[in-house]
Formats: sequence, C-alpha cells, structure tokens
Amino acid sequence: MSVNSAVVVGIDETAPSMNAVRWAASLAAQRNRELRLVHVVDDIMLTLPRSLPTQENLHDVVLARGHRLLAKARDAAREVAPEVRLHVELARGRAVDVLRRESETARLLVLGTPGLRPLGRFLVGSVTIALAAHAACPVAVVRPHAADDLPPADGPVVVGVDGSASSEQAIGLAFEEASWRGAPLVALHSWDEPFVAAIFEEARLLLDRPMVEAHEREVLSQRLAGWQEKFPEVHVDPMVARGSASERLLDYADRAQLLVVGSRGRGGLSGMLLGSTSQTVLSYALCPVIVARPATGGKS
Repeated sequence: MSVNSAVVVGIDETAPSMNAVRWAASLAAQRNRELRLVHVVDDIMLTLPRSLPTQENLHDVVLARGHRLLAKARDAAREVAPEVRLHVELARGRAVDVLRRESETARLLVLGTPGLRPLGRFLVGSVTIALAAHAACPVAVVRPHAADDLPPADGPVVVGVDGSASSEQAIGLAFEEASWRGAPLVALHSWDEPFVAAIFEEARLLLDRPMVEAHEREVLSQRLAGWQEKFPEVHVDPMVARGSASERLLDYADRAQLLVVGSRGRGGLSGMLLGSTSQTVLSYALCPVIVARPATGGKS
C-alpha cells in the first residue's frame, strides 16, 4: 500500500461539493497526498432515446457539463493548496460503485452534504450513507457552512468509544487526526442509564450509579491505553457520560473541529447500512464527520 495513497473527493453539482474539495485539498497538501477529484456520470443519462429531438446532443452536453464541474473543482482546490498533487477524472457508471472502487486504493473518501432541512437536520443522501457503510477506507462528510459558521480551527477532535471493533478503528483514526492537527482529543464513552436502570429494576436490584460510572471509566481507560502509548503527543480528555451516545457526541460537535465515529456500534446489525449513532451524527453534527472503515486499500 502506498504511503501517499490519495484523498478522493466525490464531486457533484452542489455548492457543498466545492466545500468538500477545499477541505480535502488542505488536508491532502498538509499530508503530502495526491488529491483525486472524481465526478461520475450515470450511464442512464447517456443512453436515453436518441430519437427524441431534445436528446440529440445529450451525450456531449452531459460530458461537457461534467468536465466544467471538474474544472471548477480543480480551481477550488488550487485556491486552497496550489502545491497539491492533483488528478481529475470523469467516470461513467453508478456513483456508489465508482466511488466504492476508488476507496479501495484511497486513504480517505470525502463527500459534501446538501443544506439543512427544517429543525436543523442535514440532508444525507443515499450515496453518502451507502459509502459510509461499505467504503474500503474512512469516509469524511463535510458540511456546507458559511465562513463565519465554520467549526473552530483550534477545537478538539472528538471520538465516540463504545467497545466495538468499529469503535476501535475510530479511536485509531481519531488519534492520528489529533496528532496531525496538533489538537486535543476528547474520547467520549456513554452508557444508557434508562436501559441499565430498567435491567436492574427487573432483577429487583438497586442501580449503584457511581459504581457503574467507575466501571465505565475503567473500560474507557483500557480502550485508550495502547493508543496513548502510540501517540504520546496527543492530549486526551476521557469523558464518561450517561445517556444516548449520539446526543452526547452532538453536545461536543459544535465546538469540535472534527468528529470521528465507527460505522457500527455494539448493537449494529449486519443488515443495517449504518449504525444509528453514525446516522444521527451525520444528520445533525455541524463539524466535519469521519466514519471510520476497515482500511483495506489506502492505509498508510
């Protein structure tokens, strides 16, 4: 696997896609990685009936539009990081399939998201959800903020820790990101008090909350120990909280520069595209979110 595995950005026609390009260009330049900008044209758009007058030049129009979009993305990347090694590609096929193949040799796959729905929820498309669940490398989702709404550059990296294999991948990635950024790391482990209390009540036992919290702190400490030895320069703030993992993570997301989660938690089902905590933070977190994936391709 190449040490300089690329950062890949999936490009579409939305403005948030350009935000994702700028974010990825800065990261790629900092870490001396190639930046690959990929726009996918669905084959269906190129095979509509040519007999229709309005479709006579569809093939050329669609491809020309794709090239213009990539040129715009290339300019956006150059504005942020003129020194970055850059490759653009116009691909044909289904976006999920093409970007999934790209992820096999990528270090990171970066996607933008559309704007906010009412009640402050982001539109997270099916392509993003599918790739966050099945890509061969970590997937970063970048928000469409205005400049004055961007997360603080000096905020912490936040990672959700739940004891699952997916969480372990997230911990490693979060330590790496915190080290690169010179940022503190908040490692958050939550336990669902209503669920635990109900179990104790059914067994006619009194829940000793201080004892449970002490146990959860020990679990968190064990999960972090090896990583702290590997990244001694990273200051770690271990946090244990009662309640929903997604709610506790979102409490920190507003003041974080990055939020890292696993693709599935302890309750993840193989038939689910993505764990509930990951889906929730993708929908509501204001900072960029990275969903950790088993790095089968571009791990350095």
